[in-house]
Amino acid sequence: MPRIPHFVTTCALVLASWAQAQDSDPAAAPPTANSRLTAELFYQLLLSELSLQNEDIGSAYGLMLGAARRAPEPQLFQRAIEIALRGRDANAALNAAKAWQQALPESAEADRYLLQLLVGLNRLGEALAPTQRLLARAEERERGAAIVFVSRFFTRASDKPTAADLLEKALTKDLTRKDTGPVAWAMVGNLRLLAGAKPAALAAARKGASLDPLSEDVALLSVNLLDADFETAQALLAPYLAAKPVPEIHMGYIRKLIELQRYPQALAQVQALSRAQPNYPEAWLVRGSIEFQNQALPAAEQSLKRYLDLLPAPTQDSAEDEAEANATPRAAVQAYLLLAQIAQKNRDPAQAMAYLERINSPQDAAKVQLRRAMVLAQQGNLDQARLLVRQLPEKDAEDARSKVSMELQLLRENQQEQAAYALLVEALQTFSGDAELSYELAISAEKLGRPDEMERILRSLIAAKPDYHAAYNALGYSLADRNQRLQEARDLVQKALEFSPDDPFIIDSMAWVEFRSGNLVESLALLQKAFSVRPDPEIAAHLGEVLWTMNQREQASAAWQEGLQLNRDNETLKSTILRLRGSL
Repeated sequence: MPRIPHFVTTCALVLASWAQAQDSDPAAAPPTANSRLTAELFYQLLLSELSLQNEDIGSAYGLMLGAARRAPEPQLFQRAIEIALRGRDANAALNAAKAWQQALPESAEADRYLLQLLVGLNRLGEALAPTQRLLARAEERERGAAIVFVSRFFTRASDKPTAADLLEKALTKDLTRKDTGPVAWAMVGNLRLLAGAKPAALAAARKGASLDPLSEDVALLSVNLLDADFETAQALLAPYLAAKPVPEIHMGYIRKLIELQRYPQALAQVQALSRAQPNYPEAWLVRGSIEFQNQALPAAEQSLKRYLDLLPAPTQDSAEDEAEANATPRAAVQAYLLLAQIAQKNRDPAQAMAYLERINSPQDAAKVQLRRAMVLAQQGNLDQARLLVRQLPEKDAEDARSKVSMELQLLRENQQEQAAYALLVEALQTFSGDAELSYELAISAEKLGRPDEMERILRSLIAAKPDYHAAYNALGYSLADRNQRLQEARDLVQKALEFSPDDPFIIDSMAWVEFRSGNLVESLALLQKAFSVRPDPEIAAHLGEVLWTMNQREQASAAWQEGLQLNRDNETLKSTILRLRGSL
């Protein structure tokens, strides 16, 4: 006879309400109540579960729903819904949920199932009533949480504009209240944002902030709106950030700034967070990462070590947990890799290797091996370093492709451009049509003094991938740098800016077009903007050259000095200074 665990469970659940634990005082026990699990009902449940095991889902569903209607127990209605969903019949599941709500109109669980199924079936016109009933049942002190809970159902709707309209209608009474209005507007705003209606989402955020400018829910919405209208969202966030922001929300804001490439603002905010919450580990990791990017190596090293010191010691409850307990957390892997790079830049290969030895993370083995190879190359063992990368195991084509990128990085960091070119030519025979490899081949061709080849490759790449904005930027910058076809260079860089308007390196390219065109004031403004967003030695080289040409020699020298502090080995920066000033 087949096993029927669900049948046993179902019967046990029906009996559960009649088998409550008795009070120790017999006199206090409730009167005896006979179970509704009659022999006929028992047989019906048995047939339902047996039918299900025999894949007769229609019969199983009909029998279970019939049993639920005869003995209206929540568990039986829920089981009928589960059977219908197993048969991929959402409409049957909805009918069971409706029967449940009609039989037990006070059941919040019935309304939750009903709302979830209505949203899933995109029958939003019927979803208002169960939404309102769920909200009406919430106690006043839990109403905000109820609004958040109910709103999550609507995030799964395929028709999000209609879902947002319905949610706003369901929350009509809450939207004007000072206590529930901020969270209500925030939930409506989130749905508007998911629907792509950014102006409506911003309007919702404003209304929520007008009721409570310190609302966490409105702050979260404002963070998500930063890429829609930075200035407006920033103004909405300002009062919250000036108070005592929750570290997680503050951290979300910082990550959004990084995503938008607003690195100076991100650094200022993460410094403020680490001062206000000195024991909040993630702030120190992000702070150290930005400081490393800015080449502020002593500060980055201090921040990353502080992060590692704050990590909790691993716990181990059993022998089975030993491997997991000994594994290095992913964020800690990032910290150790950065510290290894700092040690490498400080010409301390032994310390770099020591940091790498602390990493135990199979999924990061390739990154660790690449960094080991970088250290070996720095010690003059480039062939051994390349071999180390090539010996990395390959599970699939993606692994093989990643190894090409790693070896390319290794060669570029060691100024082996001819070898990099040969590697890319060979790789493109295997990965024909790979846009990134084609782009890198074009860059190699230019570095080797083959601008015509570079242009040919980039034009082919643009034809094959019209949205590959890096190709437009590289070709436009190359033309401007060679002072050729400046109008075409402008058009190419402008096209790149249409894809990525805030990219500091594309802004730098447009500044160079302006410089070559004789528009020094426009060039200077663009370079100052680019450098403020992303301090970089090559941008510093261009900024200094424009200032030098404008006879602002002291300012030019100051810009170059900043660039040298970022990277004394940058060839563009060094050659610019030597060409114009005569000495570093």
